[in-house]
Amino acid sequence: LFPLIPPSMEFNYYIFILYSQVLKAKNSFQWKGEQPMYKLDIGWPKAPEYFTGQTFCVAVDSLHGLVYVGQRGDNVPKVLVFSEEGYFLHSWNDTVEMPHGIFVWNTAIGSSIWITDVGTGKYGHTVKQYSPLGKLMQVLGTPGNAGSSLIPLQFDQPADIFVEETGEIYVVDGDGGMNNRLLKLSDDYKELWLTGSNGSGIGQFKIPHSVTVDAFGRVWVADRGNKRIQVFDKVTGEWLGSWNGCFSEDGPYSVRFTADYKYLIVAQLNINRLAILAAPPVGSIGDCAIVHSVQLADETKPHLVDVDMRSGAVYVAEIGAQQVQKYVPL
Repeated sequence: LFPLIPPSMEFNYYIFILYSQVLKAKNSFQWKGEQPMYKLDIGWPKAPEYFTGQTFCVAVDSLHGLVYVGQRGDNVPKVLVFSEEGYFLHSWNDTVEMPHGIFVWNTAIGSSIWITDVGTGKYGHTVKQYSPLGKLMQVLGTPGNAGSSLIPLQFDQPADIFVEETGEIYVVDGDGGMNNRLLKLSDDYKELWLTGSNGSGIGQFKIPHSVTVDAFGRVWVADRGNKRIQVFDKVTGEWLGSWNGCFSEDGPYSVRFTADYKYLIVAQLNINRLAILAAPPVGSIGDCAIVHSVQLADETKPHLVDVDMRSGAVYVAEIGAQQVQKYVPL
């Protein structure tokens, strides 16, 4: 095999090659993280042909074992419903124009689905509440009209929503429109506090794209255009800190916590990556630290994610691949 290598040197040559490969693998292993945290569930969904548009958002009903997917396109159902096992159940389309964010709200008396609609037609610029079968229950905003007013309430391309068990609502508004703000509403849809304006200073935003709330009274916002995550007190709206150092390659598109609130799952669309960051407990926000990442295929373009708070599974809505993928914890 190696005619130019004397027989006496051949054994040492093999040892050198083997050692080089082991060292290379070891360095790569350390760079990617000590152990993988998730694996792809290749059997979810059972029938991917039901994805017929661009899949922008996904929400998990952990209580009832359901997964809701929002997709866009001409003459396609805008909301698809699957079981957590991956079976397609049904779809609905009425009064949804261009879904952007989606959230399942469970209470003692039932569940509902909230959708942010960034369309510019007669249903757009709104945040809407639906029954699990797609019956429209509530509309926030002025349908078809973009604006910044609080009385009456108006949005301009609202990006994402998070609803607490109490019914209090957090909305990031908007996805490239005139507003760059985080708004908290009471359970009867009145403003409790509002923060944010267009800019890169403390508490300002450039496309606030996703919002979530942790177990310690803090609101986390993916400030996409500024390539950072900002954190606020959920009671007062006071700015608590920001994470700037982990997103130099691409801004955060989505923020969701794992079921134990130990990690924050962040989607980065332009580099096709899920970043898993250590979440601080009570006290200082500190600096961000990526503990692991999941590199997706090229042009997958992960947009928004959601986490099953019972099983820990992560669902990723991918615009480029036009699908939702499920990752299960190891």
